[in-house]
Amino acid sequence: MTERNTAKGRCLCGAVAFTAHPAQCHVGACHCKMCRKWGGGPYMEIDCGTDVVFEGTENIALFNSSQWAERGFCRSCGSHLFYHLKETNQHMMQVGLFDDDEAFQFTHQVFVDEKPAYYSFANHTEDMTGAEVFAKFAPPSA
Repeated sequence: MTERNTAKGRCLCGAVAFTAHPAQCHVGACHCKMCRKWGGGPYMEIDCGTDVVFEGTENIALFNSSQWAERGFCRSCGSHLFYHLKETNQHMMQVGLFDDDEAFQFTHQVFVDEKPAYYSFANHTEDMTGAEVFAKFAPPSA
């Protein structure tokens, strides 16, 4: 990544490419059951906020996984691209898609209360349960 934190990446087949400007190079892992069903393991992501520009948008398929979020994947190769918060237009991009990952640091994990016992990361991270995530980030009830 450059000094401006410009990051580029692409799916496995190259049909979808993107340029993002993440505020930080912090990698997060989500252990919720939905993320694990989606990819067979924890979802490893970089929060790229709203500043993501895609090329090959005709190759992006969306799955509405909840009232507040959707997941994007490549129609051609099936690569998982992003978890997208609808209300804030925030994109959590799949970390494995980035061309240059040398500056990334694994800093946080969410839904640790849903993490199965058969794996564990050795990294020291900030950990949050599902209840803690919703308490911190969920919009107030109307």
